[in-house]
Amino acid sequence: MNFLMRDPVIQGSSMAYHPFIPHRGPEFAMSAMLGHQPPFFPALALPPSGSLSLPGALGKPIMDQLMGATDTGLHFSSLGHQAAAAHLRPLKTLEPEEEVEDDPKVHLEAKELWELFHKKGTEMVITKSGRRMFPPFKVRCTGLDKKAKYILLMDIVAADDCRYKFHNSRWMVAGKADPEMPKRMYIHPDSPATGEQWMSKVVNFHKLKLTNNISDKHGFVSSTNTILNSMHKYQPRFHIVRANDILKLPYSTFRTYVFPETDFIAVTAYQNDKVSSITGSKG
Repeated sequence: MNFLMRDPVIQGSSMAYHPFIPHRGPEFAMSAMLGHQPPFFPALALPPSGSLSLPGALGKPIMDQLMGATDTGLHFSSLGHQAAAAHLRPLKTLEPEEEVEDDPKVHLEAKELWELFHKKGTEMVITKSGRRMFPPFKVRCTGLDKKAKYILLMDIVAADDCRYKFHNSRWMVAGKADPEMPKRMYIHPDSPATGEQWMSKVVNFHKLKLTNNISDKHGFVSSTNTILNSMHKYQPRFHIVRANDILKLPYSTFRTYVFPETDFIAVTAYQNDKVSSITGSKG
C-alpha cells in the first residue's frame, strides 16, 4: 500500500526533514509505511522551492529491515523468543507513552569534511568483510524531550536508478542500476535512551559497515553489514522514533533526516585520486 506524503520542510541548506506523515491524521505507523520499496530515493537534486516528496513507502516490512539493536545486532525476523518475552514484561512497557512535546533537530558532525568530499565526489570503499564509512556518519540531536525515550536508526538507500563509471576524471552515468539487495535499518545499540542522554553526546554509527558480499544478506558475516552495489550512488538516512521499547518500532511514528552532502558512490577501490588523497590525510 502506498501513501501520499506531504512535502518535507527543509531546515537550512543541507538537511531535509521528512516526517512521512499522510495528508490526514497526525499519527502514522511505521509498519504501514514499510511495505514496498521504491527503486531509488530521489534526494540528490532538491528543487528550487526546497521541497521534496517521497514516492511511496520505504522498504520491506520493518521486521525484515531492522538490525543492530544490540552490539551484535538484532534481527526482528529471528525475534521469536524476544516477542514471547514481551508477554512477561510489565504491560505498561508496551503501552503508548504519554503525550510529550518535542521539536527534534539533527545536526551533521564534521560537516566541513563531508562538504570537502562532496565537492570531489564522495567514494566509499566496500569490501567482502565490511568496511566502516569514511567520513564517519555522526550527528547531534537537539529539541528532544529530556524524559521521553527515543530509538535512533540509520539506513542507506539507493540515490537513483543509475550505474556509474569514473571517466575523464569525473563520474558519469554508465547505464541502468543493478538490482538492489533488500536494505536493512541499523538500530543504534544504545536504543532506547532518554532524550537527555541522546542530546548529551554525539550519536555515532561507527559499527555500521558497507559490504558487497551478497551472500551476507542474512547477516552471517556481520549483522552490522549493509550490502551495496559497487559503482552505484547511495544516500544515508537518519531516523528518530519516539518509543520506549524496540518491540514498538513497527507501530511507531518516526522522523527521517537526510543530509545531501553525505551521498556517495560505492567502490571496491578509490577511483578519484583527489578523494583518495583526502582520505589518506584525514583517515
